[in-house]
Amino acid sequence: MTTAEFADLVRARLPYRANEQQGRLIDALARFCADDAPSDSVFIINGYAGTGKTSLTGALVKALGEVERPVVLLAPTGRAAKVFSGHAGHAAYTIHRKIYRGAVGEIGGGFAAMQENHLSNAVFIVDEASMIGDSSSDTGVTFGGGLLEDLLEYVFTGDNCRLILLGDIAQLPPVGSEESPAMTPVRYKELGLRVSRAVLTDTVRQSRSSGILRNATWLRRAMLVDPLPPPRLILEGYSDVSTVEGDDVADAIGDCYRTDGAAATIVITRSNRRATAFNMGIRSRILDHEEELVKGERLLVSKNNYMWASRIKGLDFIANGDVGVVTAVHSTEEKYGFRFANVTLALTDRDVEVECRIFLETLTDESASLSRERMEALARARMDDPEVNSPDVAWETRLRRLRSDEYFNALQVKYAYAVTCHKAQGAQWPNVFVDLGGIPVESQGMDFYRWLYTATSRATGHLYYINPGEGLTTRGV
Repeated sequence: MTTAEFADLVRARLPYRANEQQGRLIDALARFCADDAPSDSVFIINGYAGTGKTSLTGALVKALGEVERPVVLLAPTGRAAKVFSGHAGHAAYTIHRKIYRGAVGEIGGGFAAMQENHLSNAVFIVDEASMIGDSSSDTGVTFGGGLLEDLLEYVFTGDNCRLILLGDIAQLPPVGSEESPAMTPVRYKELGLRVSRAVLTDTVRQSRSSGILRNATWLRRAMLVDPLPPPRLILEGYSDVSTVEGDDVADAIGDCYRTDGAAATIVITRSNRRATAFNMGIRSRILDHEEELVKGERLLVSKNNYMWASRIKGLDFIANGDVGVVTAVHSTEEKYGFRFANVTLALTDRDVEVECRIFLETLTDESASLSRERMEALARARMDDPEVNSPDVAWETRLRRLRSDEYFNALQVKYAYAVTCHKAQGAQWPNVFVDLGGIPVESQGMDFYRWLYTATSRATGHLYYINPGEGLTTRGV
């Protein structure tokens, strides 16, 4: 099949007629995937909200399948992988599950080694690539560099494999980074790779009547203006965007819960402290939960965990940001100054159930996760506990036992009704409430624009802006 014929095959698999910009990208991807194209190549696609990136990727995956070209779909998190799989109609995996093996590493867990890529002529496609970090803290691996570097090593040790990265540089970069390394061409050139790059900016016809995408598009375009214009919310003429204030917030969230359920509704806010406040308010005022933990509780994992995943076949790790539903609360206990609960947790994005121990403190703790000092205190308590280690047990043995200790490796979780924007990345909900309360004008710079763009683009059905304050004017089209 010629390059032009393959491009036509991709176009035929689109659910609509490709616009001019998409047509050029399809032609470029056909050349990139051709047998005679250089194999040491990376193709970066920066696609803004509503530009048809997802549909185009699905069409490419179908076309590659029809010409019997191996395709591997990847994403940084389990939630993003599940969304990607649904859109593309093809199995998708977390990057960690595909490129690492083993789940025993340093204290607290980690992966032991790299997998080997035995594929030939495969096309690897990574969604939500803007979330990929490039430091060792992103991997949980006890060797090597960051997740991006390890991904590149894995892909290009295969025979004639290619890598396509899909992302959106207008979204928030990884925590601690000013930009997304996976979406930066110079990063690949430094490693001796060839780089192609495309930017999708034109919204598809079906998206133009969406107020959600209208707001996202305005924010993205405003980021290109120097100086930044005052932020605006566009409401008039759209039925899928509205503001909600004061006591009406609880009523609006409650209406969404009754209509679509808690799983279809999320509050996105800017700090763990505000997320905790929203979570507690939702539990008491809307869900009428009086106990600290109940069956049906939605929980958000706040720190990667490898030990509990090692007991479930096919589960690479329980990731920071994964959502679980408590299907049973078996017992609670207090030990070493910590409180624990033994629960059965259904991981909604992984389609598995895990019987595990969780920390109860982290449910309402306003920090992202337990401090290093607290974890070190727990480690010392477990290692010195005579019920675990007799006085003559060597330090190395105590340390090894700690790696699989159910108390030290208890899951750190929070309530999942309200989340920070970084936790929301890689997922979408039909109903999204964006907390804009108390944001001063002087804080509404580029970081705020990226935050608001990311939060806005999480909504697929209705977008609610909560308590827009000073500097956040509203206007029509």
